[in-house]
Amino acid sequence: MMKKSTKVISMMMIGIFLCMLDTTVMNIALPAIQVGLATDLAHLSWALNIYTVLFASLTIPLGRVADVWGRGRVYLIGLALFGLGSVISGLCGNVDVLIVGRAVQSLGAAVVFPASMTIGIQSVPLNKRVGAIAELGVMQGLAAALGPTIGGAVTQFLGWRGIFLMNVPLVLVAFVGCVAWLSWRHPIRGQAKLDLAGSALIMVTLLSLTLVLVEGNAWGWTSQLIIGLMALSGLALVTFIWTEAHVDQPMVPLTLFKNRQFNGASLATVLSGVFMVGLLVLMPSFFTKVQNQTELLAAIMITPASMMIFIFSPISGFLLSKLGPRRVIFSGSLAMMAGYAVLSQLNPNHYWQFAIAAVLIGAGYGTIIGPITVLAAGDFTGELLTASQSVIGVFRQIGTSLAVAIFVSALSANLTVAKTQTLTDAHTTVAKLAISDQAKRDTLQVITHQIDQEQTAKPVKTPITVAKEHRLIAAARQVLKSPALQAAPASVKAKVQRQVTRQVTVQVKQTNQRIVNAATAIKTRSKAAFTQAFMRPYQVALPFTLLLLLTTWCFEKRGRKANN
Repeated sequence: MMKKSTKVISMMMIGIFLCMLDTTVMNIALPAIQVGLATDLAHLSWALNIYTVLFASLTIPLGRVADVWGRGRVYLIGLALFGLGSVISGLCGNVDVLIVGRAVQSLGAAVVFPASMTIGIQSVPLNKRVGAIAELGVMQGLAAALGPTIGGAVTQFLGWRGIFLMNVPLVLVAFVGCVAWLSWRHPIRGQAKLDLAGSALIMVTLLSLTLVLVEGNAWGWTSQLIIGLMALSGLALVTFIWTEAHVDQPMVPLTLFKNRQFNGASLATVLSGVFMVGLLVLMPSFFTKVQNQTELLAAIMITPASMMIFIFSPISGFLLSKLGPRRVIFSGSLAMMAGYAVLSQLNPNHYWQFAIAAVLIGAGYGTIIGPITVLAAGDFTGELLTASQSVIGVFRQIGTSLAVAIFVSALSANLTVAKTQTLTDAHTTVAKLAISDQAKRDTLQVITHQIDQEQTAKPVKTPITVAKEHRLIAAARQVLKSPALQAAPASVKAKVQRQVTRQVTVQVKQTNQRIVNAATAIKTRSKAAFTQAFMRPYQVALPFTLLLLLTTWCFEKRGRKANN
């Protein structure tokens, strides 16, 4: 029969799975949500950002609330909030309600995630602690990586609302399991204090920084508002560090950062998260919008990265004690760097090239994220151990938040330029066509709509339909009503009617062919422009992958046996 500790860890893994899944499950469904809620990508990106920013900002303070009021009780409240937020998101009627629902979800996740780690670790004997940490840590990376694949399948068969509503049955299972198996004897630590100042300061830091990254292009990087937000973010961060150094019970014990390996784990978590989520947040939209693939097929096309994480996360955990932290993290960093090198140079029309990049990035991320939770734990015990896991969880969310903000804002700026160039090209091309002014206006209206929706892969339809052609023929036959033809013999009238029909048919065919040729040329150029808009962020990001490689030297050459 299954041990109680195993049952508890299973419930905690469900909680972690839900929290981390919803950091990336929306990515594949963004085009469908954008159409369904009639919104733009920049506005919709806040449904992603609000989740990761609030999750990152509130994880540690709400973890402290759980310490004070009882982890079991607070954990159930967190599950209930997460379920409520999922329902609000799944039933929303506009993007603003979706953002509210995601905010409620994030409040629940900020409770569930740290409590899951603490409850799971404390449910096993000391000699099994490392194994429990590794299992819970692998679940974090795996759930985030599986998000786009699961999201694509659910969106294809159940619609985009299903990616939120599918959380509800899992929440109910976890809720019932926790009621049955969690210990309710946790003492209330009335003497513990919440670091409200630290929580507020880190939230201001993250919110202002994310706002800069998301709106920098729209508001202007040198505008007073953006510069003011940058200054506010920097000032809040400095004040936060000072506050944490002087309060009795800090939200983030600065003692953690005296450990070189913990610093390396923090940096590696943030950077690897940025580069992994960068792949997951843009490519699904590229496959569905630019290459006109279904959400399910786009999800399958992303799957190689998820598969590699599933394979390499446990392998890297096993190799950690054999090869040492430095070699393991170095190999993972090198693989991610190689993946971005391929990604920045590939021809996305050849899927096998993308598959190679996805395999390298997924394998690298799995190699890094598998042992990172254990490495972050180091030799910490007691509250420092709990804090180390919460802080690493925060850094994981910071990496996700930064990736969404950086890559989505870069893509939005690139798409704006691509749309402007393509629309200018379309107007110039259509203006040169030897067709009527009305046909030019109709053609531009269709092309403009497709460009606005980034629908560059949609087939070019015949502009003048059969029904329109019949109306043109009927209008042209009005010549038969002229007095000169009214008195003409029937044979003459029939001949004139055939000539009019033939002339209109030939003219329509020529007009259609000219429009189709022009539209095809515009589509080819616009597809190239939009493809470059999607690929450009990866080209810019490639040099920064070197930072991930440099974090390797924060880790020890050889592993040490865990102190129990």
